[in-house]
Amino acid sequence: MNSFNSIADDVKLGANVRLSRFINLYGCTIGDDTKIGAFVEIQKNATIGNRCKISSHSFICEGVTIEDNVFIGHGVMFTNDSYPRATTADGSLQTEADWKVEKTVIKQGASLGTGATILPNISVGKNAIVGAGSVVTRDVPDNAVVAGNPAKVLRYLETK
Repeated sequence: MNSFNSIADDVKLGANVRLSRFINLYGCTIGDDTKIGAFVEIQKNATIGNRCKISSHSFICEGVTIEDNVFIGHGVMFTNDSYPRATTADGSLQTEADWKVEKTVIKQGASLGTGATILPNISVGKNAIVGAGSVVTRDVPDNAVVAGNPAKVLRYLETK
């Protein structure tokens, strides 16, 4: 670790995790042999599997589970609230008590291209590929290649 990173005491780092500079980690779990690029934030209750690559400028919020062998491109953004609001009905600033975290799962071997946005309550299937700049609004099947806004299936990868 170095002085350019903010890593909370409650972070669980696996063996051989490689961290770039300017990283913010708190309350999360990072698996073995994972590499995290510069300017990445991973929030509490997020889990990153083994042998993943998280590229620079990505944001992984609470409620996201990334399984093993996943590639996250530069500037990938996750969300965890379908209807975000700053305030409650009475006008007071919302707190954690005012909303429920929505889950997202990126399954083993999937790849998310640069600038992709993943909405909450989504599952990206095993070995699926999400094209750069895509907005994923619904589940992605295993081995699918998706792209666009909203992301649509373009084809399927041949499995061995």
